[in-house]
Amino acid sequence: MSNDLVIDSSPSEVRIALLEEKKLVELNSEKKDRSFAVGDIYLGKVKKLMPSLNAAFVDIGYEKDAFLHYLDLGPQFQSLLKFVKDTQSGRQNNATLNNFELEKDIIKTGKITQVMSSGLWLPVQIAKEPISTKGPRITTEISIAGRYFVVSPYYNHVSVSSKIKSPEERNRLKRLALSIKPKNFGIIVRTVAEGKKVAELDKDIQDVLMRWNLFYDTLKVAQPGQKVLGEIDRTSSILRDMLNPNFNHIHVNDNLLYDEIKSYLRSIAPEQEEIVKLFKNKQPIFEHFGIDKQIKSDFGKTVALQNSAYLVIEHTEAMHVIDVNSGGRNRGDSDSQEKNAFETNCMAAKEIARQLRLRDMGGIIVVDFIDMINLEHKRQLHEVLKEEMKKDPARHTVLPPSKFGLIQMTRERVRPEMKISTTEKCPSCNGTGEIKASILLIDEIENNVRYFAHEQNEKKIILHVHPYIEAYLKKGFISIKWKWYLKHKIKVSIEAVSSFAVTQFAFYNTKGEEIKI
Repeated sequence: MSNDLVIDSSPSEVRIALLEEKKLVELNSEKKDRSFAVGDIYLGKVKKLMPSLNAAFVDIGYEKDAFLHYLDLGPQFQSLLKFVKDTQSGRQNNATLNNFELEKDIIKTGKITQVMSSGLWLPVQIAKEPISTKGPRITTEISIAGRYFVVSPYYNHVSVSSKIKSPEERNRLKRLALSIKPKNFGIIVRTVAEGKKVAELDKDIQDVLMRWNLFYDTLKVAQPGQKVLGEIDRTSSILRDMLNPNFNHIHVNDNLLYDEIKSYLRSIAPEQEEIVKLFKNKQPIFEHFGIDKQIKSDFGKTVALQNSAYLVIEHTEAMHVIDVNSGGRNRGDSDSQEKNAFETNCMAAKEIARQLRLRDMGGIIVVDFIDMINLEHKRQLHEVLKEEMKKDPARHTVLPPSKFGLIQMTRERVRPEMKISTTEKCPSCNGTGEIKASILLIDEIENNVRYFAHEQNEKKIILHVHPYIEAYLKKGFISIKWKWYLKHKIKVSIEAVSSFAVTQFAFYNTKGEEIKI
């Protein structure tokens, strides 16, 4: 599978699109002045304890206090407090923990009032960005991620990603991690470390420890609400977490960002430095790679599938609901309705997995698939959805179909859901109404032409459109109209109707009767 990263840099933000086989699967947006991002570490001040929730609200400089639950303190919470106190008092005179005496673990069933009080200063890490009316979700179980390792202070364990299956490789990596692990630091070996040499792994651990040293230096003089250590920018974190040999190209339209990415790749994967390409075309980069068009088609309430089926995606306060609709067009062959439903459901399952990742939808998700009777089909559908969801790095759970045919899911979300309006002002009503995105008009017309040709066996149809659209479809040496004929073997006669809106169209048969779609 080929992966392309397309980066659109503007004065106010950086947009990052991940394409798999030219298809958009992830879209990230990062403001140039971003703050309170996942991974950032702040020095907070406990404002209020909530014994009923077993939690505390912490001031970290955001307009709403951050939420800290007892279970997010981590077992070594007392060691963290001791390190902060000793650092700011000068007793801890270096960043290493070689001579640091760890405190006893706090108990899992303890109470928030037993371990902290109002006014306490403590470093916290953003676990979930501010979403809607909620402040950030934070943790005191601090970790610093590198390319191959995640390092956590005040621990001594070493663990290896469960996605590395080979016992020999797991043992090799664990031995190497133990040999380079600093005292009183825990290490998680990431999946991308598989097959890497000692020198690469050692360099990564040193890079992480340099960031820990920066944390220590800032903590010595920090005040509540101040950022102590920032996560690397979104572009670099995506490269760090996702870069693999399947990446073909990284296209970027900004010279400064181009140099930064090449420099970063030179440090983590020098063999892939040449995949970075500076985009110099005058056309907008997202338009050039077809991303704008995919955004318009993929972020609406209705998402089209093949064979006229579509998804309807609704968002409520409590959950997300997805309905799979066949579109009412059954194939004209002898295949049973059950088989058609199964095939459409499997197609929908693949698109649903992509949509969840693309929009970063989190929480409870309920999917209403097309009804099926065959129990084996239901089982297979569940397996297809689970297999597609394995591509999603977010933690998730997919339950088997219920007796009503619904599949319930949960998916973790740590950033605000990606919401993009896909409607635009209607040029025919001077902005008083909204219509489907005009960029999709020609595709929609062709989908209907394909349906008439292959499923209705029509040989000739008449298309009525606005004069501008008529001219567009007929222009050129090999016009779009002729391409339809060569592709679908159907004659399409195009007639202009000046009273039509720009995006309005209608089909007629040779008798002049309108064909209802």
